[in-house]
Amino acid sequence: MDKGKLYFWILLDIVLVLIIVGAVFFGAPALMAMKASYPPARVITVSAQGKTSATPDLAEISFSVVTQGTNPDTLTQNNVEKMNAVLQFVKSEGISASDTATTGYDLEPTYQYDKNYNRQYIIGYQLTQTVTLKIHDFTKVAPVLGGLAPLGVNQIGGVNFTFNDQDSLIGPARDQAIAKAKTKAQEMAAASGATLGPVVNIAESGVIPPPYYDKLAYGMGSALAANVPTPNIQPGTQDITDTVTITYALQ
Repeated sequence: MDKGKLYFWILLDIVLVLIIVGAVFFGAPALMAMKASYPPARVITVSAQGKTSATPDLAEISFSVVTQGTNPDTLTQNNVEKMNAVLQFVKSEGISASDTATTGYDLEPTYQYDKNYNRQYIIGYQLTQTVTLKIHDFTKVAPVLGGLAPLGVNQIGGVNFTFNDQDSLIGPARDQAIAKAKTKAQEMAAASGATLGPVVNIAESGVIPPPYYDKLAYGMGSALAANVPTPNIQPGTQDITDTVTITYALQ
């Protein structure tokens, strides 16, 4: 055999050895990773709910000044003057500007239908300006509610008691739900002659139900404003729940 052929076969052997070594060191881990990416053949899915209770530390109040008239400029001026007086009162009660937000400002025409001509005509306008307050001091809730109507507020959406930091309240409920789900899965796996493997998937849905104070509406003329009693507001406690759904592999 001449030297050229000898070198060729030696080089071919080296290439084959490198291919085999590469397959062992690089191909095998890739195959293992690919295998791990596939879901296990046997799984179990369970759901459980955790719950904790807490007293709300934040009250949200939504209210509106609604005015009607035939002249948009006049009714806008009237509405703004009333709302400015309301905001001044709110400020005097210790509610900061950062906790006061205008959440609605709607000027809409009002129509009347003429059946003789089968048409609608604009007969006036209605302006609704809505503000939402955040109140941290609950002793301010009743005085604020009681003072709104005499100043021209003719729609009060209600009081929503909630929490400044909801995430910190969900945590204990979530931990409880996960522990319950794991216990349930272990019991079900043992009953079927299997053992519990790693978590394959997990999902949750947390709920903090907001209680509302009854909606108040005094009408456009605020005829009842002078006789509106100051409400007695009690925030009570709320249940914070978290439901988890966990899928485990079975071994």
